[in-house]
Amino acid sequence: MQLFYRYAITALWVALGIVWFVAAIGAKVTRRRETIRSRISHMVPLMLAVILLSSRRLAGRYLAIPVLPHGLATFWLGFMLVLAGIAFSIAARVSLGGNWSGIVTLKQDHELIRKGPYRLVRHPIYTGLVVAILGTAIAQGELRSVFAVALVAAALVRKIGIEEAFLVQEFGAAYDRYRREVPALIPFAPPR
Repeated sequence: MQLFYRYAITALWVALGIVWFVAAIGAKVTRRRETIRSRISHMVPLMLAVILLSSRRLAGRYLAIPVLPHGLATFWLGFMLVLAGIAFSIAARVSLGGNWSGIVTLKQDHELIRKGPYRLVRHPIYTGLVVAILGTAIAQGELRSVFAVALVAAALVRKIGIEEAFLVQEFGAAYDRYRREVPALIPFAPPR
């Protein structure tokens, strides 16, 4: 059982990576993509968060200070959040179909998707990832996890700004209407 507690959350993240890799095979041809500078602006914080979450040694001993009690309750709460977040992200990825890309792009024959999780939030993949990162942080319960969650949130807010600029340019009034009707990240929150 110790192996389960040690590797279960990592296994969920690996499963997400495999799904992402396989699903990328069916993506549409890219017509326009964000610049390298733009990509770096959100990828660097994401990479730092991954380092903080995945390597206790690299994070240093001060960042390993506990901020939550370490026990079964925090593990299972974290595990369930990771599972729910990854499931939500995968459902969103399936709804997005060939329009998906790991970087901000517009695809040939790009469609504005409003079905599945996209009925609840405009960026459900990011919502799921934030929930899963939060779950990982809770399960770890260390100061490094708090910084990782903050870095991921900042990176995704930045990426959403870039992505929405692309989508407004592509879909105009239809995307403006979608923004007025559906919140960006938090289901049932007032849209803005």
